[in-house]
Amino acid sequence: MAIHSLMFGWEYPPLHLGGLGVACQGLVRGLLHHGVKVTLVLPYASETEDTDVRFPTDIVLQKLHVQSMLQPYSTFESFEASMRTVSKGNVDVYGHDLEEAIANYTETSVKMTEDLQPDVVHCHDWMTYEAGRRASAHHRVPLVTHIHATELDRTNHAPNEYIYQRERVGFEAADKVIAVSNYTKNVLVQHYGISGDKITVVHNGSMDLPPKAALLESKRACTKKHPLVLFLGRLVTQKGAVQFLQMASNVHQLRPEVQFVIAGHGHMLEELVDLSCSYGLQDAIIFTGKVTSEEVKQLYTQADCFVMPSISEPFGLVALEAIAHGTPVILSRQSGAAEVISDCFVVDYWDTAKMADCVLTVLREQPLAHQLRSYAPSVLDRLTWQNQAAHVQSLYKNLTYCSA
Repeated sequence: MAIHSLMFGWEYPPLHLGGLGVACQGLVRGLLHHGVKVTLVLPYASETEDTDVRFPTDIVLQKLHVQSMLQPYSTFESFEASMRTVSKGNVDVYGHDLEEAIANYTETSVKMTEDLQPDVVHCHDWMTYEAGRRASAHHRVPLVTHIHATELDRTNHAPNEYIYQRERVGFEAADKVIAVSNYTKNVLVQHYGISGDKITVVHNGSMDLPPKAALLESKRACTKKHPLVLFLGRLVTQKGAVQFLQMASNVHQLRPEVQFVIAGHGHMLEELVDLSCSYGLQDAIIFTGKVTSEEVKQLYTQADCFVMPSISEPFGLVALEAIAHGTPVILSRQSGAAEVISDCFVVDYWDTAKMADCVLTVLREQPLAHQLRSYAPSVLDRLTWQNQAAHVQSLYKNLTYCSA
């Protein structure tokens, strides 16, 4: 009989507010491929009729929608801002603040799923942990908490104490914790006091992409006047956009023809624009704001080099996306992606001089850039979501066997 996972997750299909929704979708599809039945509980701002998705294998993914304003990466401040757009009649449903919204979501989602018969409960990131804990206790089945980014990652180790404690309680309640990298596992051990034996590392996988030949052909067909260096991510402290600008300033002094693109949106946009002008980059940099999936593909295709200078990056799915599009990458050493992409430049996020030197090397040494591109298929073939989901399925089997 197929294992039934009751999963409290995010964004299906993903809305590209960040990597969390993409990772949830990839994992769910991978589990379905291996015959795991998944009931996915999702917060939605409004009801939707799309409650089931049928796959060619005739396995049904059941989606249950909880009316909620919760979103991936919500903070007390961002939630308060989003609630200003909500009619007064819905405030009691959604919650007056983030803490109340989580309580409402937890109460509703646990009640909604109390008649199910799952074999395991699996929850993603801190806002779903209490729902997972209560559902696990109700059904008397093992609990898996999945951490994609900790509060310490998001705040450069200046956490909101409420969020930090909710994370820690979720980790302690779990029978197993899935971390997206060894980097994150070390954070949980050192800063949350979680036993390493309790943590299983399952790296994120790569999404389905067009055939390699088609991607490389589009890369060759791309014509532009100047080399292009790309940053893609939310404009928050964690992602290292300030460090990207410092690197860009160093490169610009030696090669003023190089163009830079910062793609993404976030609360730091105005600060970054001002900083780029202070570095003399106003004619060498473009801030795109929020980009669509199609625009992201075009940026990867046009880029000669992709830089992920994150201060603290549990994984970094954008790095896999970049190499999949034939773009050489330079990664922060403080990232999970650096554990699985071995053939690339890896530097400490703070060493922007070395980062600039790596960019200049990639732009100057075309045989090296070609060699870096040639390694990408071996990484992507290994890190498929089907392969990564097989590790999660194995974890499920061990937990359900031990609890039987």
